[in-house]
Amino acid sequence: MQLHPVARVESSLRDLADAPRQGDEGAPDAWVVFDESVRAALADVKAGDELILITWFDRADRDVQKVHPRSDTSRPPTGVFSTRSPDRPNPLGLHRVTVLAVDDLRLHVNNLEALDGTPIVDVKPVIGDISDR
Repeated sequence: MQLHPVARVESSLRDLADAPRQGDEGAPDAWVVFDESVRAALADVKAGDELILITWFDRADRDVQKVHPRSDTSRPPTGVFSTRSPDRPNPLGLHRVTVLAVDDLRLHVNNLEALDGTPIVDVKPVIGDISDR
């Protein structure tokens, strides 16, 4: 299996200790900068769109299988597949964002808790009720 980044995050978040646990917990606006090779795939994205960004947590510990949820040692160790821990065997991140602006190959988005430089491996639209599809 091979994954190739389609974009990278440009963010003020540089250190994991400064990053909120989830995007809706105080994450800053950020830029997503796409590779020229996926220009056609980005063609229909516009301001106001809600997207799911799928990232590769390149600084994650891939050997971790259990964590204390939210690093709270008063909670029992829990298998990472039951948590949103970035440390996991295949460290994929899911981030729901809203596009604030589009500037060529760059998307300005809100609520992105990924660190600066984080690779993005895919983007999917948020879909609504079945009647809206």
